[in-house]
Amino acid sequence: MEDSLRVDLLVVGFGKGGKAVAGAMARLGKQVVVVEQSDQMYGGTCPNVGCVPTKALVHEAGNRRPSDVPQEWYERAVGEVHQITSLFRKGNFDGMNSLETATVLTGHAEFTDEHTVRVDTLDGPVTVTAEHILINTGSTPVIPDIPGLRDSKYLVTSTDLIHRTELPKHLAIVGGGYLGVEFAAIYRRFGAQVTLFESGSAIFDREDDDIAAVAEKILVDEGIEIVTGANVTEVRDGDSEVTITYTNDGREKELSADVVLAAAGRRPATEGLGLAAAGVRTTSGEAVEVDEHLRTSRPHIFALGDVNGGPQFTYISLDDSRIVLDQLVGEGKRATTDRVAVPRTLFMTPPLANVGLTEKEARAAGYRIKVASQPVGEIIAMPRAYVVHETRGVMKFVIDLATDEILGATLLSVDAQELINLVALAMRTGVKASDLRDAVYTHPSSSEAFNDVIGAVVRTDEL
Repeated sequence: MEDSLRVDLLVVGFGKGGKAVAGAMARLGKQVVVVEQSDQMYGGTCPNVGCVPTKALVHEAGNRRPSDVPQEWYERAVGEVHQITSLFRKGNFDGMNSLETATVLTGHAEFTDEHTVRVDTLDGPVTVTAEHILINTGSTPVIPDIPGLRDSKYLVTSTDLIHRTELPKHLAIVGGGYLGVEFAAIYRRFGAQVTLFESGSAIFDREDDDIAAVAEKILVDEGIEIVTGANVTEVRDGDSEVTITYTNDGREKELSADVVLAAAGRRPATEGLGLAAAGVRTTSGEAVEVDEHLRTSRPHIFALGDVNGGPQFTYISLDDSRIVLDQLVGEGKRATTDRVAVPRTLFMTPPLANVGLTEKEARAAGYRIKVASQPVGEIIAMPRAYVVHETRGVMKFVIDLATDEILGATLLSVDAQELINLVALAMRTGVKASDLRDAVYTHPSSSEAFNDVIGAVVRTDEL
């Protein structure tokens, strides 16, 4: 006989946003079920195959000394990272399952109607009927439609790669976005030869040209081969390596590698959920369609995180949880449109962090601006860069000429992933550029660089 449960809240997918709502509702005494199809994914992408393991690998790769044997160092690092992810995974499961009114089910979930989901667990099917349902299934890697790639025995996704204990000799990466650049930087520092293929005319194409030039030089100086304007046309397996055929500058070329990473982005994980049975609409990009309160076409069903087609960041999923909780037990006012000055970081070494508008975006929007910029190695007020032996990079601020408001900032520097949060907070709360410049910071710190950089105006539009 099939088991059945009736609950207040059902969460499909154990990601950041869903688990936050589930935990909060369970602590309010609501009956909650959380479904996760894999016992290796409790807690979602971030602690298992995303932010935590990849950023741990950034750290481990940066600590390798020239005398350390690459394969031995890499194998040890991967082992330590897996210990961390296992600890986090267990903590996520135990933290949820220990709540008195919460139940975790492991198995694939599929809607049978707008209030009911069938979960195929190892112990048999379970039918869960809920008043409210959260879709929190995240995203999956995109495999480009390149002949031979999908069936290649040398193909890996980012998830596959971080579980390998053998360091690639030559890693070929198809895709030059955030994922491709981060993995290129990680594996080059571990000692692998790395070739990065980007179909566009440049990597860092969202950045201003001056920032992009500095960032690309850092990667090239690390020994990463970057091939832009590359159209990969075929992947052909051999006995011990794979041959990648591509066109570049009108000529056909080939490259051999022993591992190929597909880094063409991630798509919302909606396949197999039975959304049509629930009357939940999806977009042309396969994302669950939501409004500014994250309600789907069925108002009692919400979608959080990557699956709703929004920015694919863990912290956005966390903010999604605040919006949904406000709908369920709050005033119902919080919305995605409230988000202002959301920062982002690409974890190369040093990190590249942004918030707000670039110079070219500000000009395109019609602002009259002043631009303050300085190479990290020339920032007198930032001795920390010399102390930690990382003087590469540049800091840049785009400032409204009339109001002195910070329109945007790009920080390519040591500690940029932390500094950008301070800039974002200043932007959200109306702190002027001159206030950030003249603030009192601890010494020696990275934040005191603002004392110099914001005053280093290199371009000003006339009023």
